Amino acid sequence: MLAPVQDLIVGIWHYIVPFLLMITPIIFFHELGHFLMARACGVRIETFSIGFGPALASWNDRFGTRWKIASVPLGGYVKFFGDDNAASIPDRERLDGLSAGERQVAFPLKALWQRALIVAAGPAANFVLAIVILTAFLMALGTYAAAPEVSRVVPGSAAAAAGFRAGDTILAVNGSPIEEFGDIRSFVWERAGQSLAVQVRRGSHTLLLHVTPRLTRMNMIGGPQKVGLLGIDGPPPSQWKHVGYGFFSAVGEACNETWSVVATTFDQLGRIFTGDGKSSQISGPIGIAKLSGDVAAVSWLSLFRLAALISISIGLVNLFPIPILDGGHLLYYGFEAVLGRPLGARAQDVGFRLGLAVMVGLMLLAAWNDLVRLNLF
Repeated sequence: MLAPVQDLIVGIWHYIVPFLLMITPIIFFHELGHFLMARACGVRIETFSIGFGPALASWNDRFGTRWKIASVPLGGYVKFFGDDNAASIPDRERLDGLSAGERQVAFPLKALWQRALIVAAGPAANFVLAIVILTAFLMALGTYAAAPEVSRVVPGSAAAAAGFRAGDTILAVNGSPIEEFGDIRSFVWERAGQSLAVQVRRGSHTLLLHVTPRLTRMNMIGGPQKVGLLGIDGPPPSQWKHVGYGFFSAVGEACNETWSVVATTFDQLGRIFTGDGKSSQISGPIGIAKLSGDVAAVSWLSLFRLAALISISIGLVNLFPIPILDGGHLLYYGFEAVLGRPLGARAQDVGFRLGLAVMVGLMLLAAWNDLVRLNLF
């Protein structure tokens, strides 16, 4: 009888606690971006909530905003005066009866550029948070980089079949320069079954080798994954070079890493839509909780670096042009800028319903993928 209870306690400590410690600040800073920009634009804010559902704790500030920590910590919202709900859908009936003073602080009645700034401030806060975390890590710890040199070729591997040899230096993959061995991963892992053109230096000669990564199941932090592998090893850790960073170089590298995550995400999504990628790559809260627990088990410090990467992903996802997301609101504002007036109420409502259906579908797909990776189905 005690074993299931012990397993539950261990599971909560191993997965739920690290997940909440990581995701809660990310949600808070996203909503704080909306909040601060709205305050700067003179919008009255009715509610600032971390999580959804009944409040576990709440209080009102001197401006009349209700702050609350809700029971379901999978998101959050800022509800503006003049909105009907947390998705920032305008309360059209209420707006018609507002006084002159109330109209000045209602979000839906603000100038188009103000509404756009308020909506964009949430994802922007996620990117800023990620850059701050990455900058702090780089300044405090630096990084270790391995030269893009092949120390071993696995017999019978894709690399062996393509003619790679120990001692080769990889210069470029599909025309993109390779600075260190870790750069190869971004090209190889997501391109199983696709032919890659790899430029290598062998002695005094430069060669062009064509290799097709093989789909391989690997046990990784966060659970088993199927990735493309060449079958080559880089230099041993004893030969890795430590790279230190000052403030400006750390900020620059943090911005580069942030952009790299964004570019990789778009590349993966593009290949999913074109059929070159797989929708099984999409993950959700279950997968993130599993990953955060596994990372925390290795190093709690690493959990904060993971938080930077998750923050980038959340900021980017919120910019997708799907109604109910920030990007959907920006899409509506784009139509408003072109037409010179807001979209009709019916068109907006239909868009919100479709957006909700898309998001529910994506959440179900992500949950299914996560459960499959955990071998629960």
